[in-house]
Order: sequence, then C-alpha cells, then structure tokens
Amino acid sequence: MSSRKEIRDGLLARKISAIVRTDDQSVAEQAMAAAVEGGFRVIEFTLNTPGALELITQFRSMDESLLVGAGTVMTPQAAKEAVNAGAQFIVSPVCDPAVIRETGEMGVVSIPGTQTPTEMQRAHETGADFVKLFPAPPNVAEYIRYVLGPQPHLKIFPTSGVNLDNMVEVLEAGAAGVGFVGPLFDPQLMHNRNFDDIRERAEKIVAQLADL
Repeated sequence: MSSRKEIRDGLLARKISAIVRTDDQSVAEQAMAAAVEGGFRVIEFTLNTPGALELITQFRSMDESLLVGAGTVMTPQAAKEAVNAGAQFIVSPVCDPAVIRETGEMGVVSIPGTQTPTEMQRAHETGADFVKLFPAPPNVAEYIRYVLGPQPHLKIFPTSGVNLDNMVEVLEAGAAGVGFVGPLFDPQLMHNRNFDDIRERAEKIVAQLADL
C-alpha cells in the first residue's frame, strides 16, 4: 500500500494496531514479531524506542501485508525521518498542526493525539486522517459514543484504555480502530522475554475481532 488513501483504507479495514514501546531494540523486534505471528497487520514503533527507525525499515521490507507506523512523533523533522525510514502513518500523543501538515504533504496518514471534541475537530480541520484518543477516559466506549453523536465525521482511534474485555464494545461504539500497548505487550512479559505469551495474546485479540 503506497497512497494515503490506500493506507487509510487499510487501517479502517484492519482496525487493530500493535504498539510497542520499550528501552531495548532487541525486545521490541522480537515482541513485534510475536504480535505479527499472532495475526496483527498494523504495527507501530514509538520513536522513543531505541532503533525505532531501523525497525520500521526492517518490518516494512519483510512483509508487504504489514502497515507500519511511527509513534510518539513530536516534530515535523521527526515525521520526515520516520517516513524516510518507511513509516506509512504518523502517530503523536499531541495535536501539532505542523506535524499534521508535514505528514499530509508527504502523502502518509496522520493520527494526532486529542482528547476533547474541540481538539478532535481542530485536528480534523487541519487535515488529520484519524484522531488518536489519548489519554483515554475510564469508559472509552461511552465517551466515543457521546463524541460521535454530534461529530460523526470523526475517525476516532483510541490507543489507551482498550483491552480484550472492552475491545468489541469500543468498536461497536464507533471507533475507527483500536491500539494495543500494555494489554498486548505486557511489561512483565517483555521483561521476561516471554514472546510466546505475547503471540498468544495477539491471537486472542485477532480472533475476537474476527467474531465481530
């Protein structure tokens, strides 16, 4: 997938994203490989993970079916570096118009961080393809349902507060997709390098999506 529309459509179709954040490049590589083995086809490496750009390039080249993105992108320059490494979508914890515009000009998908309806609308008007709900409120599904009532044009993509227990409810509330961090890449499993359990978690999440 190369065009911005193709990437956007791919994210909408696949709905679930695996997001890894760690201080060890080898752990990030093996954990993400386990998530991919478990069935994830949208993956994100946060830029504060060592070797994130190398990992983006590596995973882009090893499987054409993957959509690979960069997270924790805080500046237009960081967005450029991520796209040059192969990132197909750019995710940020904040809403920076300069990052949104730079991402759009490079022809990849922009997913800035927002929380309030006003922030979401401003991100949308600036050109964001999706809006990341971050940090998520206690009842993610209910919050999304309330926001989409008067703003059905928004494509809300929560990346915190989502787990195996509430994933279906969040998607049925209208979320365009959901991101998994801790519930997939459990810190203890990462510390113990228990990648088989991470793969099993991925398989359970993918199976639950298939039942929708």
